[in-house]
Amino acid sequence: METIRFEAADGIGTLTLNRPDRMNGMTTGMLVETHDCLQDVAGRSDVRVVVLTGEGRGFCPGADLKARVAGETAVPAESHHYNVPVLLHDMPQVTVAAINGACAGAGLGWALACDLRFATRPATFSSAFLKVAVAGDMGGPWTLSRLVGAAKARELYFLPEKFHADEAQAMGLISRVFDDEVFREEISAVAKRLASSSPGALATMKQNFLDAERLDLADYVAVETKRHQERMRHEDVAEAFAAFVEKREPKFKSLEG
Repeated sequence: METIRFEAADGIGTLTLNRPDRMNGMTTGMLVETHDCLQDVAGRSDVRVVVLTGEGRGFCPGADLKARVAGETAVPAESHHYNVPVLLHDMPQVTVAAINGACAGAGLGWALACDLRFATRPATFSSAFLKVAVAGDMGGPWTLSRLVGAAKARELYFLPEKFHADEAQAMGLISRVFDDEVFREEISAVAKRLASSSPGALATMKQNFLDAERLDLADYVAVETKRHQERMRHEDVAEAFAAFVEKREPKFKSLEG
């Protein structure tokens, strides 16, 4: 892979956008490689958490317009390659956007599609699309409206101003803000905490949230109840109950091997 890097260990997969000389500006090559990587990872049982981040000082400021204007050779992209936000949102793994710098345009769309979002204090955000005369891609209006409300999402898209991490946290776009010097350490701690959970419970909880977006309350509760009853018979639950009573950390067999 030329534009991204993927590493997996201890249940955690880290996908790093890797064009630091261009602040990880998105090209069609990056789009294709990210899609194909996530599609592969979605089928891996050894990865329970996926962290999406950027190399260097940027997360992803959107499309690399300099490359586009300069006519640099582009890798052909098919329509299905634009399903990156769908993969980040729907894949069974919990997805975490570790926003370490500028996050705008298509890059913002990818971050919004993740389950959790954390940022460094200097990180900046913008929808940016109208500034370059396009309406946008990567699902932002769908995901952002659910995070900050329809009115605020429209404001951020129709009036695309740059805003900072503290503002993003205040409006509910991101969960937490960390100083640069502890950012990677804090992200690692969050990822390890998630990956140490019972894999079945973690994946089921994510599926519950996905179904909650699509079903009315009665239908959702019926599905949730069925899954809960099934989970209650799992050995991980017996181990977690025993660990709680014995005041120790649970040892899930499903994490082994």
